[in-house]
Amino acid sequence: MEATIDFIKKIVDNLNGFGFPFLVFFIGILEFSFGLYKRKWPKNERFVDIACFTLPRLVVQPAVAYYSVHFLPLIFPAFKNVFSWVPFIWGFAIIAVADDLTQYWYHRLHHQVPWLWRFHRTHHSASYMGMAMASRQNVIYTIFFSQIYLTAALVYLGLGIPAIAVRVIKSTITTLAHSSIPWDKPFYKYKVLHPIAWVLERLISTPATHHAHHAATTDDGVGHYKGNFGNMFFLWDIIFGTALISRQYPKAYGISHYEGDQWYAQLLWPIFKSKVEGSELAPNGPMVRIDIEKEAHSAEHIEPNLAVLQPSYSNN
Repeated sequence: MEATIDFIKKIVDNLNGFGFPFLVFFIGILEFSFGLYKRKWPKNERFVDIACFTLPRLVVQPAVAYYSVHFLPLIFPAFKNVFSWVPFIWGFAIIAVADDLTQYWYHRLHHQVPWLWRFHRTHHSASYMGMAMASRQNVIYTIFFSQIYLTAALVYLGLGIPAIAVRVIKSTITTLAHSSIPWDKPFYKYKVLHPIAWVLERLISTPATHHAHHAATTDDGVGHYKGNFGNMFFLWDIIFGTALISRQYPKAYGISHYEGDQWYAQLLWPIFKSKVEGSELAPNGPMVRIDIEKEAHSAEHIEPNLAVLQPSYSNN
């Protein structure tokens, strides 16, 4: 048993140290090679994506880990390695469920509570999907729910191996779900793979289900920004009735009324405000703006939809 644990630890250490960064780099190369951003990556949005991808990894996560390692022994000196006796498989299962279920509700509340929406809005403002979208978040949104807190605490408590394993697997799934590479399409295309598709799309987030969450509209029966909140497990959406499975991809992504808020406002609102008049991130801006019909410029009698979260507040 000890040999098995040591083997798993080596795998986890390698994935955490080199495997996941290599995967992200590989996916990024593929997306650019095949032109999957479709020329929808203007300079301002590049700054947002790059800052959101690098800042948490270079500043936020190391800072949280440093203070956790130094302060946890002071606050809870008797709890060091207290759960080291827990078998890997049980530790992994408990952490995976607890971490992802709490993040499901954290995410969902940022769609359903109007004053929280603006902290999450950055994640939905881009008109494209790609690997970088997985970490495109307002810094404050990231700080108040960062996996690094949980991981640092669990390492101190003696559950470091399962905690890091969950982090690596979850990061991989969420990155692949945001990617512009539609890796799930073969499961829908070939009949022999349909049983696997049925289980897969209900268990974890896939490009089809998560892209629907980033759609610019819900009027086509494909977009579903009022649901599909799951991060690693899509199962929570099934259980709590927020799921939409269409096996199709939206034709348009983002927020219909988005007008290019400056990258620093998207990254650090409300510390920095947007200069776009009427933006949700602007000084005295509304918490939630009225959504705009994408074809409003060419159609004559289209009534705007509310940019509602579930049940009736914001777009995304």
